[in-house]
Amino acid sequence: MKHKAFKVFFSAGESSGDQHAASMFLELKKHQPDIKGIGMGSVKMAQAGIDIRYDSSAIGVIGVVEVIKHFADILTAFKAMKQLLLTERPDLLVCVDYKDFNFRLARFAKHNGIKVLFYVSPQVWAWRPGRVKKYGAVIDMMAVIFPFEVPYYEAERVPVRYVGHPSVDKVHPQRSKLDNFRIIGLNNTKLVVGILPGSRRNEIERMLPVMLAAAHQLQTKFPGIHFLLPKADSIPDTLLAEHLKSARLMITVIKHKPYDVIQCCDAIMTTSGTASLEIALLGVPMVIAYKLSPLTYWLGKLLVKTPYIGLPNIMLGKPAVKELIQHEASAENLAAEISKILTNRPYADQIRRDLIQVKEELGKGGGSKAMALLALEMLGVRAKFELDFDWDI
Repeated sequence: MKHKAFKVFFSAGESSGDQHAASMFLELKKHQPDIKGIGMGSVKMAQAGIDIRYDSSAIGVIGVVEVIKHFADILTAFKAMKQLLLTERPDLLVCVDYKDFNFRLARFAKHNGIKVLFYVSPQVWAWRPGRVKKYGAVIDMMAVIFPFEVPYYEAERVPVRYVGHPSVDKVHPQRSKLDNFRIIGLNNTKLVVGILPGSRRNEIERMLPVMLAAAHQLQTKFPGIHFLLPKADSIPDTLLAEHLKSARLMITVIKHKPYDVIQCCDAIMTTSGTASLEIALLGVPMVIAYKLSPLTYWLGKLLVKTPYIGLPNIMLGKPAVKELIQHEASAENLAAEISKILTNRPYADQIRRDLIQVKEELGKGGGSKAMALLALEMLGVRAKFELDFDWDI
């Protein structure tokens, strides 16, 4: 007897969520080839075979002021997703990150009898821990990507599953460092520094000019230094070109190969978020820099309880990597920290040792496979699936 062809609805509003949903869906298709994926996302999800009904690339913003500026677009997306849920009646809604938007979408779906799997917990360990109960009321399962998040949900009897961090599986260069040097045209006797200004438009506008100014200072100090900038799929070429047109730097922009770029670098300037964790997994010393609107920063200072914003530092509970936030995120400070990494071998080696510990704590991986197993379990096909899949996380 032929099994039912399931329909899974995905909602991802940011670049990292787009990648996580894509990886999960590819694993689902391995075991249910006729499964249908629809929803909101961007390039990676579309490439994985998900039918994108709303392109989220315009609404991936962070910060109070930024959300207000894009509120009309976000509201339009929300209305479209609600209507699509009612029209399509999926077997499961998978909300991937994008917390406030997806919380409201989950509540709507739950009210209309649709099962909800929430992937990537809000940072309840950093601020607003009371959200655990609120999320528990609108979801059927919370899938967390850090093991230390589980107790927060168990304490409130909210269904929770640790699935592992999806970056562990996907952060692998496509080629060797030597091959990448040859293909990119790098001189292996010269220093290479990465510039990762973020995957959102407002991050590019706020951070890229500062990073480029720091790069100018480094170029003066280290003749022949080369800069690499891996372009996020969510960032238009025109936006980068606008900032780079007057930059007199030895800089190469590379598409679709972020891990090959990271592997080639002696040091990296990066924003916070998933990028800092991916750099940690590849063991490259970095400095984390971030700027928010003054209002968002002020609110964050009042509400956020963790002393760090970089995931490697949060995981280790110490400032293993230098963080430069708001007014400290200047070109001078960025250049000084990168210079220290490049010239102080013991300092750089200590950072590398700490990043090895981050990788060890994240475990073996299998996050996307575990998410596929969890989704199919919620669809009632766990027993059949477990014959083919080794749950080892």
